[in-house]
Amino acid sequence: MTRCAALFLACALDALLGDPYSMPHIIRLIGSLIAATERLLRQAFPQTPRGERLAGIVLVAVVLSVSCGVATGVLQLAWRISPYLGFGVETFVCYQMLAARQLGIEARKVYRALKNEGLEAARKAVSMIVGRDTQALDEAGVTRAAVETVAENASDGFVAPLLFMAVGGPVAGVLYKATNTMDSMVGYKNDAYRYLGTCAAKLDDVFNWLPARVTGALMCLVATLVGLDSAGAWHIMLRDHARHSSPNAGWPEAACAGALGVMLAGPSSYFGKLVEKPTIGDDLRPIEPEDIVRSTRLLAACAAAALVLALVCVWAAGQVMGRW
Repeated sequence: MTRCAALFLACALDALLGDPYSMPHIIRLIGSLIAATERLLRQAFPQTPRGERLAGIVLVAVVLSVSCGVATGVLQLAWRISPYLGFGVETFVCYQMLAARQLGIEARKVYRALKNEGLEAARKAVSMIVGRDTQALDEAGVTRAAVETVAENASDGFVAPLLFMAVGGPVAGVLYKATNTMDSMVGYKNDAYRYLGTCAAKLDDVFNWLPARVTGALMCLVATLVGLDSAGAWHIMLRDHARHSSPNAGWPEAACAGALGVMLAGPSSYFGKLVEKPTIGDDLRPIEPEDIVRSTRLLAACAAAALVLALVCVWAAGQVMGRW
């Protein structure tokens, strides 16, 4: 019951507050740890494929050990001082692992820029939430990038950490987010991170295998509730999920494309290089800025469904453990 209450309140805080820029954030601290550890390891290990792969393994071990160790120590200390303090700290840690509202806020900034400020402002806004080059994107390209980011990060930013915390508590959430943050920082297939980021990227793929598929299924289930096409979401998700280069991201992205009735993905530029990617979805109609708003509504409905699922998982786990 304590974990259920902590998760529910954490989701409520995320829905109400998002991630205020003025608030210290655990993920930013983990990001600083990753950057500092990477600098030290690049100096300590030879700049060869084997050396960088070993450095990448050490990076993962250090970041996960420190992040989870500190989280465990702080939580145990808080619970020993007071059950009220322990519950408060657990709720706060869980809250900081979630990012559904902030993802919606950033996506809507892109929408408002497209509607009110012009293409250059929209390119700048979308560059804050995507990894691709945005300088040459037209309105459809900016919109497509924002929608894809909302779809993919519905899993990384909310469903996956929530499920990890439902199963293993707040420290499991820290474990997931530390891995996911490493992947976002060093998991690129470019010259700088091709070898050093391999371990983090592979571990992130493993951690996201189930949550990504759950996220896609939840999007399909709730699409009708926000005025989108549930049948289309199922059809496109099952047909096109493997068209994505990631073994996981294609599931929620394809579900979103089907729910909206638009075509996503296709060729994109990364670090000045054009990457040919298959399209996802059917081109039933041109994509438009309003699709960004529709995708954020789908995200919100998916997040609510994920919370229900997480609470059911916690309750079921409690029943099983009680019988033992």
